[in-house]
Amino acid sequence: MTPRVREILSWYGADNPGTLTNLARLMNTGRLAGTGKMVILPVDQGFEHGPARSFAKNPDGYDPAYHFNLAIESGCNAYAAPLGALEACARDYAGEIPLILKINNSDTLFNPKAPISALTSSVDDALRLGCAAIGFTIYPGSSERKHMYEEIAEATREAKKAGLAVVIWSYPRGEALSKAGETAIDVIAYAAHVACQLGANIVKVKPPSSHVEQEAARKVYESEGIPVDTMTERIKHIVHSCFNGKRIVIFSGGETKSTGELLEEIKGMAAGGAFGSIMGRNAFQRPKKESIALLHQVMDLFAGKAL
Repeated sequence: MTPRVREILSWYGADNPGTLTNLARLMNTGRLAGTGKMVILPVDQGFEHGPARSFAKNPDGYDPAYHFNLAIESGCNAYAAPLGALEACARDYAGEIPLILKINNSDTLFNPKAPISALTSSVDDALRLGCAAIGFTIYPGSSERKHMYEEIAEATREAKKAGLAVVIWSYPRGEALSKAGETAIDVIAYAAHVACQLGANIVKVKPPSSHVEQEAARKVYESEGIPVDTMTERIKHIVHSCFNGKRIVIFSGGETKSTGELLEEIKGMAAGGAFGSIMGRNAFQRPKKESIALLHQVMDLFAGKAL
């Protein structure tokens, strides 16, 4: 147990020893073990976007075992996936890497104006599969947010009672938000804070842009001189919005980017104090050797190493 991991665990004083143990498992696994930083491989895209859109670029990805191996061989802190993918291989890789069960999911076969994911598994499933945490997506800004907030409130109570950690994907979407507003600095900060208030041990949000969506927020950003021009400044603001940096907040890799673009973005995140990245398509859609090399570069940046 390193001083940094012990310090982070001290921020979660209301959680029981089981949940703290699982948070420690997440932070003490892989190439970043003990640093308080983490890189997680999430593979829920097959459910969310369809198999061809997710895996055709690298057909090895059709096999659930491929993703277990990729997460382990690259030294990720954890592997996150829906129920079916974890059930397919959890026995074969038991104990080799912490698992996060994504207990709600959506698909793109029907796109409602008010997005909401369906509950697709449970805390009991996570316990049965030996997971360290559950994952859950909320869409702040959706008119269905009430149902999502209530679902994750109940799931969080069950998970923490059972000694599991809780990871909340907080993705602003809805009729009142513009497309640019989904990643606006004020909206992402708000979404991250909402996840903290819902009891998340780990918050996952998208990297924010400098756009300010809400007029009421714009007045405050301008009057208080909150700097948002660079990625580093924006990440600092998001981390600050998560209980003054006392919650683990990690950022998604997003849509597929070139290696150079991705690493430049990660540099800004690392400089801003991000706790890490949860990177799916930018990892598993590349050939395995290339993917592992990229993940190692990302991990090195979060560890403070120059490339």
